Amino acid sequence: MNFTTGLPRAGRPPQPGVAYRMRPGAYAVLLRGRSVLLTRQITGDIDELQLPGGGIDPDEAPLPALIREIYEETGYSARVLHRLGGFRHFAWMSDYGIHAQKICHIYLGQPGLRRGPPGEAGHAAVWMPVGEAARRVASPGSRMILRRLAGR
Repeated sequence: MNFTTGLPRAGRPPQPGVAYRMRPGAYAVLLRGRSVLLTRQITGDIDELQLPGGGIDPDEAPLPALIREIYEETGYSARVLHRLGGFRHFAWMSDYGIHAQKICHIYLGQPGLRRGPPGEAGHAAVWMPVGEAARRVASPGSRMILRRLAGR
């Protein structure tokens, strides 16, 4: 199944002459009331708010990868309810030293218990009203999804 067909591009177009590596990922909008759980990543050249989630490794299925990433980045367990949508994003991934075409699948879920601090260095769990998150997350595609949820 090809999930990239028909996915809108969010953010900048690809740069001419740059080879992009396909990087599928799964990300979650975890709601509790009208607040959403985000991760704040502060590493090297990055200080930004993001939806929790990340890359799907070649030997992983999307939902187990998402649950793993949520826990690593926030310390929370979670339950995934359904897929909200997705987008493509062309980016330089400084952590990996690659240009990537990120194929971002966004899921709606509910946070579970906080099982401890984030296991991934440079990450912190942040709760924020959905409308504010729609203005502050770094990813243009994530902002698009959150705006839709906020009714804007």
